[in-house]
Amino acid sequence: MRVAFGVSALAAGMQQGGIDGIGSVARELLGRLQSSADVEVLPYEFAHIVSGEIPGTLAVGSFQRQALCSLFAPCSFPVMCRALHGRVDLVHATDHLIPRLRGTPVLATLMDAIPLSHPKWVAYRFRALKNVAWQRSAHWADHVLTISEFSRREIARHFRIPESRISVIPLGVDERWFNVPSDEDWQRVRAAYALPDQYFLAVGTLQPRKNLECLLQAHEALPEDVRHHFPLLIVGRDGWGCEALVSRLRAGTQPHVRWLNYVPRPDLPVLLSRATALLFPSLHEGFGLPVLEGFAAGTPVVAANTTSIPEVAGDAAILADPLDWMAWRDQMLKMTGSPDGIEERIRLGRQRARLFSWSNTVRELTRLYVQVAGSHTG
Repeated sequence: MRVAFGVSALAAGMQQGGIDGIGSVARELLGRLQSSADVEVLPYEFAHIVSGEIPGTLAVGSFQRQALCSLFAPCSFPVMCRALHGRVDLVHATDHLIPRLRGTPVLATLMDAIPLSHPKWVAYRFRALKNVAWQRSAHWADHVLTISEFSRREIARHFRIPESRISVIPLGVDERWFNVPSDEDWQRVRAAYALPDQYFLAVGTLQPRKNLECLLQAHEALPEDVRHHFPLLIVGRDGWGCEALVSRLRAGTQPHVRWLNYVPRPDLPVLLSRATALLFPSLHEGFGLPVLEGFAAGTPVVAANTTSIPEVAGDAAILADPLDWMAWRDQMLKMTGSPDGIEERIRLGRQRARLFSWSNTVRELTRLYVQVAGSHTG
């Protein structure tokens, strides 16, 4: 099975020094697929000249120009068709950039429908026009892949795609999250970030739907001695719509809250494993991978009780209303003591995380490749 694999978002993240959720998933899948005996992978990037970030990547022209032509006429992406002619059996569009091709089946990954279900949470120019174009381009795919049953329902509703054309394959947890960091690793990371002995941790790109204002309000409402001994650390690049939040964090108006910005991959599991709790108050998630990573690291997780998060967390996380900051304050306060059942939560968390492995994801993905390629009619 020869598969063209989209790496545009991944390459852009590597160039900019910080990989987001879509790029991170593409990186995990690409490495494992390239090691698979069942799949021959050809990475492709929508560009005239590839960035050089990923060896062996093929340039397939401008997405915007080719998509614009295909939106107004029933034609394939000309540059991409010529570049891939006779070289692949399937195209996997991993990053919402879905091509229109004739003669080659297309599998499109849609992580969620957030730009359509909550347009106020996206900030790109000509939002309404681009959302309509995205809706139409999703129908160019022979089949759609998503990451949770919640997302499948959302995509079916907002894209008007039958659920029978949407498959669900959950994401995985890398084995590195289960490894107990050595004292040397902890001392290295602790020194690099000037970490205290105890802290709450929040992970995610700074943007409105991540709901970090809830945590700031909840943490500020804790008793002063608790705030002092259990500061709130925030990890994640600044995204969009967070200018006021970034200004507050940089100004240090809450002295027991620190923004660490982007943390490199080798450091994050160490940082997470030593946290008093991972706090994940997101208003909307297609999956919520940090919840599973917290489980794997042996850290108690307090997460929002909305969208896909309960589906992913099962009974291992403590769930709270993301709109009720007092509930988050109360959970933080409980975590500073020795809450009943917390060791059982940690055990259940590790057990839950073991159900989500990248090897399972790649195995199911390979089967889907065969299914989609075999059902293609031209």
